[in-house]
Amino acid sequence: MATTNDHPGERAAADPVKLIGIRETPLSVDEVFGAVGDDASGGTALFVGTVRNHDGGTDVDRLGYSCHPSAEAEMRRIAEKVVAEYPVRALAALHRVGDLEIGDLAVVVAVSCPHRGEAFDACRKLIDDLKHEVPIWKHQTFSDGTEEWVGA
Repeated sequence: MATTNDHPGERAAADPVKLIGIRETPLSVDEVFGAVGDDASGGTALFVGTVRNHDGGTDVDRLGYSCHPSAEAEMRRIAEKVVAEYPVRALAALHRVGDLEIGDLAVVVAVSCPHRGEAFDACRKLIDDLKHEVPIWKHQTFSDGTEEWVGA
């Protein structure tokens, strides 16, 4: 979005990556949302990924996530890429590992920008790139007894 206003709030913050992490404990939407609070932001976009009860037409009973030791560093690299591309004021991303139940939060990301369109675009870029590039693997156990590994 082009603007003629040269206010500092229209630009990216000096250090916008506020929270990056891999957690074995339940994730908090409030923690992520709180991390991206910024007085110069007119838009904050938040994405919450939850464990669903089906995949590919088959019922899912259990799900577990595991990751490579480099996963958190890769999350930070992707966050820095998003920050370089958008006028991000604040960014946060957490991913869960371990055994999760249906309905549990698997990933929570948020981005604050001067305007809503930028926030939506930056948040979508962040979650899409995290999903495709971070070495986190999902192990699903289906109701029919079969299992499947899905990875980045």
